[in-house]
Amino acid sequence: MKKIVILILSVTFLSSCELDREPFSSYTEDKILADKEASVNVLLNGCYAQLKGWSDVMHRIGEYPGDNVMIRGTSTDSFYSFISYQHIPNNDRLSVFWNNSYKIISQSSDLIKIIKEGESTQIDQKLGEAYYLRGMIYFYLTRAYGRPYYDAPETNLGVPIVNGMPNSIDNLQLPDRATVKATYEQAIIDLKKGEALMNENINAAYATKEAAQAMLSRVYLYMSGTYQNPNQQYADLSIEYSNKVINSGRYTLLSRSEFMKYNTYAPDDSPQTETIFAVKRVASEFSGEDHFYGVGGMYANIQGQGWGEMYASGEYLDLLRKAGKKNDARWAFIDPQYTMDASNKKTEAFRFIYDLKDNSGIQTGYNYLQQPLEKNSDGSFFITIANVRYNLTVVDAAENSYSINYEGKTYVGEKDYMMLLNRVYPMFYVTKCSLQNNDSHLHSPIISRLGEMYLNLAEAYAKKGDYQNARTNLNIIRERAIVGGGYSSLTTANAAQLIDEERQLELAFEAHRGYDVYRNGQTMTRHYPGPHTPMVDYPASSLRVVQYIPQSEINAYPGTLTQNP
Repeated sequence: MKKIVILILSVTFLSSCELDREPFSSYTEDKILADKEASVNVLLNGCYAQLKGWSDVMHRIGEYPGDNVMIRGTSTDSFYSFISYQHIPNNDRLSVFWNNSYKIISQSSDLIKIIKEGESTQIDQKLGEAYYLRGMIYFYLTRAYGRPYYDAPETNLGVPIVNGMPNSIDNLQLPDRATVKATYEQAIIDLKKGEALMNENINAAYATKEAAQAMLSRVYLYMSGTYQNPNQQYADLSIEYSNKVINSGRYTLLSRSEFMKYNTYAPDDSPQTETIFAVKRVASEFSGEDHFYGVGGMYANIQGQGWGEMYASGEYLDLLRKAGKKNDARWAFIDPQYTMDASNKKTEAFRFIYDLKDNSGIQTGYNYLQQPLEKNSDGSFFITIANVRYNLTVVDAAENSYSINYEGKTYVGEKDYMMLLNRVYPMFYVTKCSLQNNDSHLHSPIISRLGEMYLNLAEAYAKKGDYQNARTNLNIIRERAIVGGGYSSLTTANAAQLIDEERQLELAFEAHRGYDVYRNGQTMTRHYPGPHTPMVDYPASSLRVVQYIPQSEINAYPGTLTQNP
């Protein structure tokens, strides 16, 4: 008699698909069939439970290789390979991501095999959730381990398609990695099946018909080619599924003021009208260690918890500044840490980024320099560096923008206040992954939200050459964040840049950026301070765009599992 393991209790992957089948932690098929609804709830909740550990690594794989973040120094933690692009085959975090992914695939596949559809709307909803989770996981796995879809998907490798375990695992042989195209096809089949079966308007902590449609919108966008060589068929499908979500009427964009508190809402809080699906975390299961070692703990120290060693990058801050002095609502998720004097007052300062060079004059990177602001007798400003006075020239006084000639080069910086430094880096905390219900680093990672749907529409319409509709949808998001900030025109010449910038601003710290650059055939440039080798650019053709499959999984896999080069 086949046993189905309850993942929420004690499933362990000893290899990619080897299951611990202890009797105390498993259901028999007969037991499931005797009380289907109750059993399916328990087993499906096990799949959701696996998303919690999975989503931590999912965030780091998607965000850390991008240009929204910088870290104060190198680290021995395996997540640093995502930042440095010095990939390692033995990465414990990638092992968690791989194992949790295939636990979800295995568990959902067993449910799909045993429970027949059409017996009740309640059972169909649960089956649909299982299909959604399996399809979503295949897509996320392929993003991490497979090359971008525009790049030879018929031959480049995705991940193994293993939809459940056989009744007997004696002499088990599992298939090698399918192609990127085949893995995407599996994800689409599952997501469409989930869309067809799910029928309940439940909250964003669970999968729904609209969650499947939102994920299909993104999958097809990833398949829609580059701006230079678009696939309009897939762009059309991304548009279709984005509009299905929008036209469902189930979600509305938060107002500007409410969006600025987006991180404080749980996915099922009543004011939360924008989130489509998120991995819900609750305070009772969020331990003290989670506040330090979870995603938010790296970005800030809040309420005395968190390491606060990773900050908003110079590039991301410059994007925010484009809209003018703190006019962009997305400043709400950046918390600069200022120094205070004995009277608890800030000290005015000038801060700029300058070029670092070696002894031979070759640039090796960038660094911040900040000094207290002083006034000349005529009211103009200067700062003192190593006992040398440097006068500042007004660039835009209303925006606190000034220039300085330093070491033979003119740099533009900002008039602000002295900030706390970690080593030599100003601490621009990121709070987007913290403060759910005002609880330190409690955070429910976002999988899909309505704002993404409008940005998907903007990009897909631009790839079709329909710049009017592209601009309309782009401005929906931009004007929510920046009052009066909508673009008056969008053209072939500027569409890619403006859409990509808005997507970066809006979806920052939600694990998109590390993929968005490469799926459009672009180059990741990180020309800002930090230990991340800022002079090295990574084109979409680089081998380091995709992760290594953990060597431990290759060694334990019952069959051939081809490694990435």
